[in-house]
Amino acid sequence: MSLWVDKYRPCSLGQLDYHKEQAAQLRNLVQCGDFPHLLVYGPSGAGKKTRIMCILRELYGVGVEKLRIEHQTITTPSKKKIEISTIASNYHLEVNPSDAGNSDRVVIQEMLKTVAQSQQLETSSQKDFKVVLLTEVDKLTKDAQHALRRTMEKYMSTCRLILCCNSTSKVIPPIRSRCLAVRVPAPSIEDICHVLSTVCKKEGLSLPSQLARKLAEKSCRNLRKALLMCEACRVQQYPFTVDQEIPETDWEVYLRETANAIVSQQTPQRLLEVRGRLYELLTHCIPPEIIMKASKEESRSCEAP
Repeated sequence: MSLWVDKYRPCSLGQLDYHKEQAAQLRNLVQCGDFPHLLVYGPSGAGKKTRIMCILRELYGVGVEKLRIEHQTITTPSKKKIEISTIASNYHLEVNPSDAGNSDRVVIQEMLKTVAQSQQLETSSQKDFKVVLLTEVDKLTKDAQHALRRTMEKYMSTCRLILCCNSTSKVIPPIRSRCLAVRVPAPSIEDICHVLSTVCKKEGLSLPSQLARKLAEKSCRNLRKALLMCEACRVQQYPFTVDQEIPETDWEVYLRETANAIVSQQTPQRLLEVRGRLYELLTHCIPPEIIMKASKEESRSCEAP
């Protein structure tokens, strides 16, 4: 049984629930024949990955949905071995090079070289190039980004890149200038309410409009988070009620308690305790920037005794 966020993910540009004008422009881009490198950016939960997969579906058809997980080992010049997991179809490859840390440059060079030099298994495809999807490009080192820029030029004839990130501020100008930038704004509160109502209707559930709005506002316009919270509410209690409590993730509760600890007492012992709690969040793969941003917001909302 899949989560709602996966079960009801649109598969084509025509199925997208919001930013429909942008979807029409993307369809025209695919059909024009001269497909460029893309730089898709926007906040978390805005629908970047969904739109990228819809573009790939428009390019190659349903075959792009037949995915497989591959594990590759890459050897660096210093003989260090790096294991990278990728998601691939016969037409595209998805990889997050920043998972390799400071060795991301080698990963980019080897991955793109392998994809660009390999032939497609199905020659009936309407396109004579493969697509490489690189996620979290804004987290790449500068060396990796410069290597990416050189590789983009070298393999343009057989390979197209779709770069995905939250912000372009950390992407070097030479890469930005070689890509068509596609900004995916966060959906509005009304857009999220509409999607939540549509999903609940498909599930045979009745969602009060007031609760839908509370979910949309609490998600901070993150559609993925709103859908996950809505499904959590369904597990917690149904029928829905207007004043129903919206469950929070464990790490958000843990972070609020940490912020309270910071504000309530400033001692060396408390500093060690807080540091341990922050390490705990990091070991559970909560990104450092999210920890710092949320800590700042929670600390502001706490009142010192």
